[in-house]
Amino acid sequence: MAVSTSPETPIPVGEVSRLIGGWIDRLGAVWVEGQITQLSRRPGAGVVFLTLRDPSHDISLRVTCYRQVFDKVADVISEGARVVVHAKPEWYAPRGQLSLRAAEIRPVGVGELLARLEQLKKSLAAEGLFAADRKKPLPFLPQLIGLVCGRASAAERDVLENARHRWPAVRFEVRNVPVQGVHAVPQVVAAVQELDALPEVDVIIVARGGGSVEDLLPFSDEQLVRAVSAAVTPVVSAIGHEPDTPLLDLVADLRASTPTDAAKKVVPDVGEELSRVQQLRERALRAVEGFLQREQRGLAAALQRPCMERPQRMVDEREEQVTALVERGRRTLGHLLDRADSELTHTLARVVALSPRATLERGYAVLQKADGAAVRSPGEVSSGEELRARVSAGEFQVRVDGVQGAVSDPE
Repeated sequence: MAVSTSPETPIPVGEVSRLIGGWIDRLGAVWVEGQITQLSRRPGAGVVFLTLRDPSHDISLRVTCYRQVFDKVADVISEGARVVVHAKPEWYAPRGQLSLRAAEIRPVGVGELLARLEQLKKSLAAEGLFAADRKKPLPFLPQLIGLVCGRASAAERDVLENARHRWPAVRFEVRNVPVQGVHAVPQVVAAVQELDALPEVDVIIVARGGGSVEDLLPFSDEQLVRAVSAAVTPVVSAIGHEPDTPLLDLVADLRASTPTDAAKKVVPDVGEELSRVQQLRERALRAVEGFLQREQRGLAAALQRPCMERPQRMVDEREEQVTALVERGRRTLGHLLDRADSELTHTLARVVALSPRATLERGYAVLQKADGAAVRSPGEVSSGEELRARVSAGEFQVRVDGVQGAVSDPE
């Protein structure tokens, strides 16, 4: 219930602490899961003190229990173990401290952890976080690689040495964080987000050596999986050995079996690339040489053709054809002219033979009246009429003495 106070009527600290304790006492017992980060068992003391931490968040609570409660599980739990505690919240008024009074402690077994991981895996897969179309391709040659790993760990050494052996110019931005325990998840998430925010980082490697299922649990944490899924920079998972498959392997853009394998997959080998470049250069040279050789053969074949060896041969051949055609034309024209001349001669002879002059030369004469009209019948003239007689040698005047009847043709 709210307490009515004012600057003039404040309540003492003890009263506030008492009221808080009263509110907390109303809370019932709860089952709480967490990871033991601190464990204090003082010899002869009847109470054991623990600190229970949320593996995914930077939150912890103090837990107390009687020794007989803790002795039931003392052989199977230690610092770093995951437990489920049945406890009731308590408020220690003199110091204003909240704690949990544990009545029962149960260790979380490997089988139960694996079952929970499987359930989380199905839930995240249903959201599409592991879908192949979400995977981002890695750059061919990253200029700056972000590395999240344990401090002075074998995983860090393997990645750095193998990467620099393959490509000496490669650079790293290393973030050393705890890779197991209660502080692992928030610090790994923070390191990934920090590296993802750097625009010069081309790819991020999260690396850790092998370990037990409990040791690798931070890399199956939902908070880390979602942080990697939301990253813009490609992320490579290199956790444990080949059989180890934390959920980080499924959400990462590339899964490497070991930290050494991650270095090989992220950084190209300079020797192999130089060899590939040399092979491509030789292949290109062979292709160009083959093209030139084909063109040279084609040019040589073209030059060997008669028209290319003696270009004037075509003109010579055409000249002979033109000469032959001219001669043929002349012969044809000559024959035509000769035939036409012969026909003209014959025609001229026939014309001459049929002309009046030829008739006159045979002794005939043409009588013409004064107006030049030829006399064809005796009835056309009258007695005493003067006519002009034309003969082959000339003409002369005649007079009609008398007119007789028609005479027959002497022929």
